[in-house]
Amino acid sequence: MKIEQIKPYGSEGSKRMQVEKMFNNIAHSYDALNHTLSLGVDRVWRRNAIDHLKPFHPQRILDVATGTGDFALLAYERLQPRQIVGCDISEGMMEVGRKKVEKAGLCQHITFQHEDCARLSFDEGEFDAVISAFALRNFENIDACMAEMYRVLRLGGQLSVIDLCTPVGFPMRQLFYLYKKGIMPLIGRIISHDDLAYTYLPQSMDAVPQGEQMQAIITRAGFQKTSYKRLAFGMCILYTGEK
Repeated sequence: MKIEQIKPYGSEGSKRMQVEKMFNNIAHSYDALNHTLSLGVDRVWRRNAIDHLKPFHPQRILDVATGTGDFALLAYERLQPRQIVGCDISEGMMEVGRKKVEKAGLCQHITFQHEDCARLSFDEGEFDAVISAFALRNFENIDACMAEMYRVLRLGGQLSVIDLCTPVGFPMRQLFYLYKKGIMPLIGRIISHDDLAYTYLPQSMDAVPQGEQMQAIITRAGFQKTSYKRLAFGMCILYTGEK
């Protein structure tokens, strides 16, 4: 798969190692960058993904590639589950998340674990729902990660995943192309001080499977009732499925 060959820092080393290094490097500025680059709309996209789960009342949720914990915190706020586990390969990102959770007084409900999402340490059927935000392009092996998300869900458990995508209609496709090729890398370099991290982002967005292709990958992992929905003029996409 083309996306699995695109790495932040060139050809040397595995994608997993490079992505871990990249997120450790930009952890201090990740939240500011996310909100700036999306003009704050990323919060709305996250709410769409969380609200999909409301009818199912999940009590134990796994947030894959949790980063700094924003998705986990929002999931707790809107769903009030018994427990959320956020997992990630970047300790730097999760350390930011732990501080947020501690400040919110939610340490009993939200915890963090260092995990490779292609080889999760959790038991089969351990979670009622699996969520993930803006992470698909960073996976070294998307099929393996999706298979693991499926494995750790209980029967009837729900998947809700959002990621950035390329708009398909005129003029948003053309405007978004200019934004991600010019403005996005520039803002990323200024705020993160990592010249390559936000050059990697638009490259990975171009390569990651989207729409029907990603839905097919999710279905191949075993999920039923799979679907996808484009949000915000097609700049973000929500994927859902059920075990």
